[in-house]
Amino acid sequence: MSKGRFITFEGIDGSGKSTQARLLAAYLKAHDTDVVLTREPGGAPGAEDIRRLLVEGNPDRWSPETEILLFTAARRDHLEKTITPALQRGATVISDRFADSTRVYQGAARGALRDLVDRLHNEVIGVEPDQTFIIDMDPGEALRRGLARQSGEDRFEDMGESFQHRLRDGFIALAKDAPDRCHLIDGARDPNEIAAEIARIATNT
Repeated sequence: MSKGRFITFEGIDGSGKSTQARLLAAYLKAHDTDVVLTREPGGAPGAEDIRRLLVEGNPDRWSPETEILLFTAARRDHLEKTITPALQRGATVISDRFADSTRVYQGAARGALRDLVDRLHNEVIGVEPDQTFIIDMDPGEALRRGLARQSGEDRFEDMGESFQHRLRDGFIALAKDAPDRCHLIDGARDPNEIAAEIARIATNT
């Protein structure tokens, strides 16, 4: 899986990470790069079916352990059907979320289960991105943005602003723990300015 490049975008919902993932994909495609833009949970037919189970419905719909297993199952399908084939042919894969989201979300909501998340990842996934962009945003503003979308996928936003603050702290800690891979990006700016910074980092220019 070393032929291609694997780039992920992380951050709390409403931070603008999905927009930035799309903009980077468009930038790289314009420079003749083979790009696969994907997302989690989802990114493959089976994983998209699991996505609906995870992001819709009551916040307490699943037990913590069941939720972790569903995320891992979706990620494994995504890895098998989308990520690995693209990397093997030399493409750049850009994913809106990956394993870091599960680590941070479970750490914020259920810290005691973080070890389970890591064990499952090591045994079932075993892949880390080459580069991760964490879009940092004020949790209150991000929550307002996320809810304003009215996407119907509001299960995690429904956990409230205090939860979003814990998530932000988790993503900032992640950036400090993995500085060689993670880039913390100020999301409180014009999207085009943010995109230009990310493009410079991604292409080392």
